[in-house]
Amino acid sequence: MSTTISSTAARSRTRPARTPGGSSRHRGPYPGWFYLPAAVIYGVLFIIPTLLSFYFALTRWTIFDSEFIGLGNFAQFFSEPALTKGFVNTFVYAVLTSGAKVVLGLGLGMLLTSQIVGRGYLRAVVFFPVLVSSVGVGITFQVLMNPTKGAINAALGVIGIDGPGWLTNPDLALFSVAMVDVWKGVGLATLIYMAGIVSIPKEYYEAAKVDGAGSWTLFRNVIFPLSWPATSTVVTLSLIGGLRSFDLIWAMTRGGPGFTSDVIASVIYKQYQAGFYGLSTAGNVILFVAVTAIVLPLTRFLARKEVEL
Repeated sequence: MSTTISSTAARSRTRPARTPGGSSRHRGPYPGWFYLPAAVIYGVLFIIPTLLSFYFALTRWTIFDSEFIGLGNFAQFFSEPALTKGFVNTFVYAVLTSGAKVVLGLGLGMLLTSQIVGRGYLRAVVFFPVLVSSVGVGITFQVLMNPTKGAINAALGVIGIDGPGWLTNPDLALFSVAMVDVWKGVGLATLIYMAGIVSIPKEYYEAAKVDGAGSWTLFRNVIFPLSWPATSTVVTLSLIGGLRSFDLIWAMTRGGPGFTSDVIASVIYKQYQAGFYGLSTAGNVILFVAVTAIVLPLTRFLARKEVEL
């Protein structure tokens, strides 16, 4: 009897409310018009500018007039080697920085959640670069990486190593900026991994130890699978940040030497500076489509892997 009553009560609690017309619908916690101000702000600040960007990408425009040219801006964007180079660099930069943040963030997260001396101090040291302005970090490392007067090459010279031109060598400039980006952003990845590792129930560790699991087995079968939500978050945030990167690259190299460290965002900015507004708007649309086309399937894939695990 008590089971029947409790099941009936549960069904009555989960039964949707019925409107006076007899139809049932889910009621939100607030009236619908409560969402109107946010919808208006979102539409004005995002939807309308996005739609206008798609239109102006098809035109040759200035502040005072515009001329519809169809897909001419997109054809020009992909036909110029410098613009194509920026497109390729964007993906190289995003993959390098996001991959390094995942690996280093996971390693530091495991280290800083273990019982080590000075754990609180080390956490503060690792997270501190996240709080510093990207422009400030870029200017600082531009000085430190100076090939003749920089402190990094001076330190290498003490031990007999001739330091390279970190930001002046076309083969190293993009990778040098990527290293600085990793140094600045790994603290956030570490924090996310620390939260994920701490949230793993201790029973899993105890069961693994009872089964005689070593450090590698514990990592492979317990820590890594159960911290997958943290991995998913770090990959998504790092990849989006890498694809949209601009301020650090501009502060350190301005896309140079030549166009070797240009990314889409810096190319867009240079086109705006030169007065090619339609071409730069087309670059914005390409960047938007590229980020969307990569991030949406990736997040669904990561979420599905999380469920499988």
